[in-house]
Amino acid sequence: RRLFSASRRCSSTMPAWVIDKYGNNDVLRFTKNASFPVISYPNEVIVKVFAAGLNPIDVAMRGGYGAATFSMQRDPLNITQSGSEFPLVLGRDVSIRIPEPPSDPPTSPGNISIFAIEGSTLVSHKPKSMSHTEAAAIPYVATTVWSALVNTGGLTKENCGTKRILILGGSGGVGTFAIQFLKAWGAHVTVTCSHNAQHLVRALGADCVVDYTAGPVKELLEALGWKFDLILDNVGGETECWAPSLLQPWRGSKYITLVTPFLQNTDMLGIADGMVKTAASLAASVFRHMVKGVHYRWGFFAASGPALDEIRDMVHARQVQAVVEDMFGFSQVPEAFQRIEKGHARGKTVVQIS
Repeated sequence: RRLFSASRRCSSTMPAWVIDKYGNNDVLRFTKNASFPVISYPNEVIVKVFAAGLNPIDVAMRGGYGAATFSMQRDPLNITQSGSEFPLVLGRDVSIRIPEPPSDPPTSPGNISIFAIEGSTLVSHKPKSMSHTEAAAIPYVATTVWSALVNTGGLTKENCGTKRILILGGSGGVGTFAIQFLKAWGAHVTVTCSHNAQHLVRALGADCVVDYTAGPVKELLEALGWKFDLILDNVGGETECWAPSLLQPWRGSKYITLVTPFLQNTDMLGIADGMVKTAASLAASVFRHMVKGVHYRWGFFAASGPALDEIRDMVHARQVQAVVEDMFGFSQVPEAFQRIEKGHARGKTVVQIS
């Protein structure tokens, strides 16, 4: 994302893809009359969007996933009525042009449009070697990986070289970036993926690749003959039952899952009860694994300008690159969402906006 002068707005409306209710792909609607972004705070700025990266969470949010939590984020005092978020613009990753860096984050996402509002924790200079399409594939996955591995996992340039890391589900957007990030810091990286993704993850630097379609993946990983210092789980579900057993016990090893029940709990039970159930679930899992000598953690996306600056430097040093699987035009947003829904991603899906 590169910061330089943006065009002055000349209209109160703009083209955008919106939803008027939660549902399947049929709820996506293109309009030329979406409301132009309004700056609510002095630390916000209007930006022009050149490309937007799509993530599985965007598809889930189209269906209403996280609606309760994001409504609270938009309206913490619960002043507005239910459904007031519509028409809603989805999207989280962008490569943009902005007039000057603001000081704080905005209160609401939505970037599948010509213009949007951004804040400093979401912004870093776009690497000069990258196109806007490539740059839009980086921010969300990069900051998710940074948050999980650095903030939660405690990995650093200094200690990563002695670690054996396992990535469960290594061929998607998060996985392909995590491989490159870990290899840049010198870790030994094992990855699970399907047979037809092995070439990709090996090309990105994976030291050992396990084909989960070749048999029981737990047994295949145990047959490698070593334990891991950290596991990054992009799969979730039943993997949580057996994956922590692959860690070295009583050595400070960590199991970090990016598949958590937090948003699902708040959607089902409301903010207060959902948070109570989430806290109880996390505490129980932490204790259950602690007595076995391993640390159980949840990983989350966390916007960070400084992290993006570090990642930009890694791009400049050719240590990481954008992995773009599919690219769609602005008129093809429904097709882009359908591609995400199919799963089995090999990198990121990006929409060219302008």
